[in-house]
Amino acid sequence: MILTGGLKSLLPHVLRRIIRCNRLSISNTSGMAEGYKQANVVILHESLADDFEKFCHANNGPLPLLYRSKPGDWKCRTLSSDSDSAVITSYFTRTDCLQYKIYEHGASTGSLKSLKEYSEQLKDMVTFYLGCSFSFEKAVQNAGIPIRNVEQKCNVSMYKTAVPCYSISTFRCNLVVTMRPIPESKLEAAVLATSESKEAHGAPIHVGDPGLLGIQDLSKPDYGDPVHLHPGDIPVFWACGVTGVEAVINCRAPLAFTHSPGCMFITDLKNDNVTVRSSREVPQVHCISQDPLHYSIVSAEAAQKIKTLETLIGIDPGDRGIIHLHRQDELLKACLSISHARSVLITTGFPTHFAYEPPEENDGPPGALAIAAILQALEKEVAIVTDQRAMNLNKKIIEEAVQLGILKRPVPLLSYQRESADSALMFLCENGNPGRPRFDHLIAIERAGMAADGNYYNARKVNIKHLVDPIDELFLAAQTIPGVTTTGVGDGGNELGMGKVKDAVKKHIKDGDVIACDVEADFTIVAGVSNWGGYAIACALYILSTCEIHDRYLRKAVGFPPLAKKVIWLSALPSVTKEEKLLKTLAQHGVRSGKTASLEMEVDGLPFYNTHSLVIEKLL
Repeated sequence: MILTGGLKSLLPHVLRRIIRCNRLSISNTSGMAEGYKQANVVILHESLADDFEKFCHANNGPLPLLYRSKPGDWKCRTLSSDSDSAVITSYFTRTDCLQYKIYEHGASTGSLKSLKEYSEQLKDMVTFYLGCSFSFEKAVQNAGIPIRNVEQKCNVSMYKTAVPCYSISTFRCNLVVTMRPIPESKLEAAVLATSESKEAHGAPIHVGDPGLLGIQDLSKPDYGDPVHLHPGDIPVFWACGVTGVEAVINCRAPLAFTHSPGCMFITDLKNDNVTVRSSREVPQVHCISQDPLHYSIVSAEAAQKIKTLETLIGIDPGDRGIIHLHRQDELLKACLSISHARSVLITTGFPTHFAYEPPEENDGPPGALAIAAILQALEKEVAIVTDQRAMNLNKKIIEEAVQLGILKRPVPLLSYQRESADSALMFLCENGNPGRPRFDHLIAIERAGMAADGNYYNARKVNIKHLVDPIDELFLAAQTIPGVTTTGVGDGGNELGMGKVKDAVKKHIKDGDVIACDVEADFTIVAGVSNWGGYAIACALYILSTCEIHDRYLRKAVGFPPLAKKVIWLSALPSVTKEEKLLKTLAQHGVRSGKTASLEMEVDGLPFYNTHSLVIEKLL
């Protein structure tokens, strides 16, 4: 028997010859033939071949198709990089994997070292060679990143997930992934090293808590071996070609063969050299949640565009000192989190004009509706929660927003009252169960926030608590619910969510020691006018939705990019015309400018024309 010592440096054709002669004492091909592509193998009857090829193209993250053979052709010359016919190697599909699996009517009926005894059946069968993540291991190591399963001398861990693949005919299954522990400081390097290896599954499809993929226990992989994480390691998941095995099982073909997971077919094709990439193709990694731990991926180009939006809205037209409240990249991280959310709850409403009816100001509702509009276009669930006394007003505003074309349809309108100690939990979760939240993300925009003394203050230090329902409690409760994140948008420090920057508010904002909101949000977006923050969120979500790198990560590399929906998303963005009409509608309902109580075309004392309209144009 040949031991594993020098296998990583042997040429592929030498390794295949050794495998063919059954002279290896190893259980997988990870780390072998460094720099060369390895392949998953699926062998099906020719009657199923066309549908399986379509299934591969529809799910090219887990199933990147390297080659499809003709029926009965088990010698594959195509996967050779040699041009000299004298040295081209004929691949013997029947013998050159370490181990094969047999499936009959969807059941695994055995393992074999060779398929020679099935030569007659193979005459009517087609072989598919699919890319494998073992192929990118050398690139990962070259980036200074350890391959833990190679260090631990075991197979990579493979897990079935709860993520459905795009179905084609009888081929339907959930995604299978590999997991590699990566030091936190090396996450971005790992993503960068693998993102160009599209024929080896490309960039990861998930970084962080395995439970978000439906994986309950990393110590119990469905295929392969458990790989132990070192302190500081983060579990990183790549789409896996064993998805093809699951598809074979579920299609219940009378007879099919695959490689045994981890026992790949080693080709003569060298891995592609990494090319010089534009910022559109360079990925960045950002942490968007600590409980559960969750990272997102976005292109450098998209990230920079969103940072530009953050700068645009960060000006301080009222010279209130808000520049001291800014936290860098909060808009980007908040919108990455919202992008992953299924259901979003928005709240707004600052009853600063206590001497008027209604007491609401016109900063907040336009921004909230801009966010709701893009969320509807992105097919996310969205609802608005507001004060009970303002329900009728907000209902009318929403109805008119639909008539004006700002919203596609009415947004469900909710109110919250504290009736017991667990009211907030009951409101946010089904039957109060933290494991079943109704919303993934909460957004407060220009919403009166509770100060440290339990009161609510406007910018003039007047207590307006009698006009404000305790919606802050929802944000406090969200801190205790895994998987629920929050964003606060404000322009003065007394808004819900601004507790994250309360020390700066107390130091730099007039009367900040009294009015500062004490309730934190996970992400705090500070804008010159809060509406601008809402517009920026809408534009940032559009940027993320049109970012190929982020879209692939959201889809988990299965299915197709939703290119046809780009026009719908674009039409949902705020515009000068839409906001002009909405501001007039608010005035008709008696909703006034925050600073002056004027019913003219202004917000926070700033004229709509040539101030707000210019900001909207710049954001777009």
